[in-house]
Amino acid sequence: MDFSGYQHPSDIILLAVRCYVSYKLSYRVIEEIMAERGSSVDHSTINRWVINFAPMIESEARKIKRPVSSWRMDETYIKIKGEWWYYFRAVDKYGDVVDFDLSKERDEKAAQSFLCKAIKTNGLPEKVVIDKSDANALALYNMNVTLSLTSVFMLNLIEVVDVKYPNNIVEQSHRPIKQKMSQALGWKSVEGATATISGQEVWTQIKRGQVGDLSLPVWERLYALAA
Repeated sequence: MDFSGYQHPSDIILLAVRCYVSYKLSYRVIEEIMAERGSSVDHSTINRWVINFAPMIESEARKIKRPVSSWRMDETYIKIKGEWWYYFRAVDKYGDVVDFDLSKERDEKAAQSFLCKAIKTNGLPEKVVIDKSDANALALYNMNVTLSLTSVFMLNLIEVVDVKYPNNIVEQSHRPIKQKMSQALGWKSVEGATATISGQEVWTQIKRGQVGDLSLPVWERLYALAA
């Protein structure tokens, strides 16, 4: 990861980014924390660091993330520039992160886009639990139709379970994103929302042991992604 051209050293930049995506801290509070450490950094600069580096860190984490085969898929809504957007997400029954995606629409096309993105990282799931979502159900049905036409073995089809209560765990796992949205009083840009969510998801994966060398402390695992 290239830090050339930045006034501050990489360890200060990464500390500020980690503080924002890991904890319920505003940019202004992190500005004060940096000042205590002898680094004068404006909160708007920290915002630019998050927007620039959090997606890069997420991209590196995606390359080494341990795949998840059984999914619980759901979507929630977040506010960006005063409008509601949809946040597609899946976890397994233990809460390990499968994948995530942000969309302006909540339809079959958006659900299909999320599924393709998740499969690229995790492989084809054995089972997907959904929460009475017509968009998700249609996307999975169409995917199974495609699989049945291209595969000799019907065992390759995805088992779809359309019930509510087994999906409570994915609904609960939306809380950190919702809390960050409330803290920010709604994101001011799609770019900012995407960067923050990317960083938060990586931090969740690191804490759950899905990414990095487990012999290292969690913060060192994140910093290693930027090395």
